[in-house]
Amino acid sequence: MRKSILVLATAFTLSAFFTSCRDTAKESDDMEMSDDMDDMDDVDNDLEEAADDTGDAIKNAANETGDAVDNAANEVGDELDGTDDN
Repeated sequence: MRKSILVLATAFTLSAFFTSCRDTAKESDDMEMSDDMDDMDDVDNDLEEAADDTGDAIKNAANETGDAVDNAANEVGDELDGTDDN
């Protein structure tokens, strides 16, 4: 009796396992490829915009650094000439 119950339990387990692992119908690959291409175009645009923003930030930082150096040089020159307001 015990052996027959174990055989039935094993058969039920195996049948449940194999029926739950069936493949489902797949969507067409054409649609997936089209979506992937759109995503790649978006990534390309995002990367280009990020590179442009980075370039602008570097230019602005270089200009501000140059202005700070010029102002410091003028302050030192004024200090040496004795025409500093402070």
